Amino acid sequence: MKNHKTNAVRILEKAGAAFELRSFSYKEVPSAVEVARILDFPPEMVYKTLVTTNGHPKGIFVFVIPGNTELDLKKAAKAAGEKSLSMLKSKDLFQEVGYVHGGCSPIGLKRPYPVFLNESALKLDRICFSAGEIGFQIIASPEVLLKVAGAKTAGVLA
Repeated sequence: MKNHKTNAVRILEKAGAAFELRSFSYKEVPSAVEVARILDFPPEMVYKTLVTTNGHPKGIFVFVIPGNTELDLKKAAKAAGEKSLSMLKSKDLFQEVGYVHGGCSPIGLKRPYPVFLNESALKLDRICFSAGEIGFQIIASPEVLLKVAGAKTAGVLA
């Protein structure tokens, strides 16, 4: 286990949230489905964090969805109250949210962006999502993510 703490971990600890940490080594940035295989979790339990934009400064919206699914940008825009959204380019990710591709956590973002958790998470006792670094994952109840990230639920899958 890594012996340092990410912003996401510090925020969860400060909130007194119940969570576990898992780490793994990698050669290339793994997909969420590969993370599920590595950690021996069902693919529907491992969630990925996707960052979208409406094309305007500060128009960032974060979606947390099962790693084995795809985001429907029209449903995402509707949930965010926007006309349309597009994926934020990977090269802009660190500058906008403070995380890199493959290590983006919905907790501890650079600014308090709106976060949406796909409603399917509510059917699970625990979900797994990035702790803010590639190879470092948080396992917690969906309620922890809703509370700590101030997330809302929405149906945003394709």
